[in-house]
Amino acid sequence: MGADVVAAALGFLAGTLSALFGVGGGLIFVPTLIFLGKSAHVAVATSLAAMVPVIITGSYRQTTHGAVRWRDATVIGIASVPTAFVGAYLADSLSDANLRRAFAVLLLAVAVQMALRVLRPAPVSDTGVEVS
Repeated sequence: MGADVVAAALGFLAGTLSALFGVGGGLIFVPTLIFLGKSAHVAVATSLAAMVPVIITGSYRQTTHGAVRWRDATVIGIASVPTAFVGAYLADSLSDANLRRAFAVLLLAVAVQMALRVLRPAPVSDTGVEVS
């Protein structure tokens, strides 16, 4: 029962964060499921499956606001299909401990990259206006 309550709370959090920032599964589900005692392999697979309804709902809402660039999304989506098979194969070939380590390194690299972008001064155009 307690795990179901945590899973539901996780779903609420992931749904909100996914629609707000475009994140969810990897950032929220995987570490939480690992914290709850699931293996890294189960956490990754569960997060991928759990994100399907969130992605559909979030994409629909963002589309109604004109924010989705469907050409870009289509190119990225099509290009990611074959590499998703490669990634799944690689994940299956790693031990649970090594998959956890690889995931931690990825999260750390993304955090550093985002922090550096935020801390870097915004470029200024010739007119003196910040360029975003």
